[in-house]
Amino acid sequence: MRRSSSLLGIVGLISLFFGVTSYFLVGQLEGYSTVHLVLAAVLLAFYLASSFGELGGLLSARSTRYGANMVVYSALFIALLAGINWLGVRYNQRIDLTEQGVFTLSPQARSVIEALDRDLELQAFLEGGRNPAIESTLQSFSTVSPRIVVKLVDPDQQPELTQKYSIRNYGTVRVQYGEQATSVDQPTEEALTNAIIKVTRAKTKVIYFLQGEGEPSIEDVETPGGYGQARADLQNEQYRVEPLVLLQEGKVPEDCDVLALAAPLRALLEHEVEAIRSYLAGGGHAMFLLPPQTGAELAPVLARYGVELGNDVVVDQVVRLFQGPTLGLEPMIETYGPHPITRQMTERTIFPLTRSVSPGESVPGLTITSIAKTSPSSWSESDLETLFAQSQASLEETDQSGPISVGVAVTADLNELGRGDGQVRLVVYGTAGIADNKRINMLFNRDLFLNSFGWLGGQEELVSIRPRTVRSSRVQFSREEASTIFYLSVLIVPEFLMVLGLVVWWRRSSL
Repeated sequence: MRRSSSLLGIVGLISLFFGVTSYFLVGQLEGYSTVHLVLAAVLLAFYLASSFGELGGLLSARSTRYGANMVVYSALFIALLAGINWLGVRYNQRIDLTEQGVFTLSPQARSVIEALDRDLELQAFLEGGRNPAIESTLQSFSTVSPRIVVKLVDPDQQPELTQKYSIRNYGTVRVQYGEQATSVDQPTEEALTNAIIKVTRAKTKVIYFLQGEGEPSIEDVETPGGYGQARADLQNEQYRVEPLVLLQEGKVPEDCDVLALAAPLRALLEHEVEAIRSYLAGGGHAMFLLPPQTGAELAPVLARYGVELGNDVVVDQVVRLFQGPTLGLEPMIETYGPHPITRQMTERTIFPLTRSVSPGESVPGLTITSIAKTSPSSWSESDLETLFAQSQASLEETDQSGPISVGVAVTADLNELGRGDGQVRLVVYGTAGIADNKRINMLFNRDLFLNSFGWLGGQEELVSIRPRTVRSSRVQFSREEASTIFYLSVLIVPEFLMVLGLVVWWRRSSL
């Protein structure tokens, strides 16, 4: 009888422990904790009633002292864990151990946030006021800067805010910075970053893409060679992107912040070249994407700013499995020059069918930087007729061996050069394929392309590595599923194992 009452007393203590633990973890007296607390009260009352006469001897027994010590040490250990948990909540620090940093904000997002000069509010309208996935994304932003203020709103509890801000869907995040505000229906890291860029920009930069001479259309999102995706990516970073037909306009509009020309199929007419020359002479900023055998009429204009266009095609040796070395006309770029555009570029980009673009002679007032170079195994092939007609190429004495410069950035101080006032910025690439619909999302082409416009437009905070489109996979559970997993893993399974161990010990000790 004594052994049985002792067993029931131990089971009562276990039930009390898990009942109290459940109450503090869940934050309310629900079914699980209620059942355990009632069971603990019954079992402990029975034990005390049946062992009342033996309590004096029990309290003075050596086993009781050892048991008391164990309880004290256990209580201290639990208090230590509670203290560590409190410190973790009070001084939150996230550590991302994944190889690709999938739980860490991209450098661009961090750069945009760190440039804030006042508080920015992220107001999330969530069903029931909670959504673990969205909350995790918002926490990623708030941990970067104390200027990010996150507020969780239950639309059903605060319908006046829903009506005031015209919120129609659960999961919408409203981004407000001063008087500027916008809403994001699908709050991914990239979407929120673009929204922050939108509300923090004092002025919308305007980019004009030259059209009319066979250039890739910025309206075309279907064909591989179109520039529709490039335009969409620029618009996501809050640029206004417009077509410009110099044959009709006659000059570059005054509101142009960056002029872009990509792969004209026909040679530009003299008055078009003169319009470009005049725009640059007035301190213009421009990007030229000129693949082989295009833009010869622009060579003298670019030469004035120290850019040399090669009449060649860069060829690289590609080693293919079971084929050996073969000619590659899509060289991979791994070497980048020291420039703001490529400051954080450490990954590869691909330059399909590119010519060489090299820095010319540097003079005071002219800063020319080669920002992209091919591998040492490449060379610039000057025999274009044989290359295109017979698909053959070899390194000859007239060719230049790698690494080959295929992109340059130029800063020209017109005052120091004695050509007027202002500062000219140029980016010239020997290919247009880095930004077409087929390749802009290959490797890190998109980052290099958008960084170039960020630098040309004078928006240094946009010159960075952007969020990856493909993020880590996450499993989302309903409240019922999450509750079931919690009770099974944290309470029921440990309790079952503890009681099972107690029963096994009890049976062996009675033999």
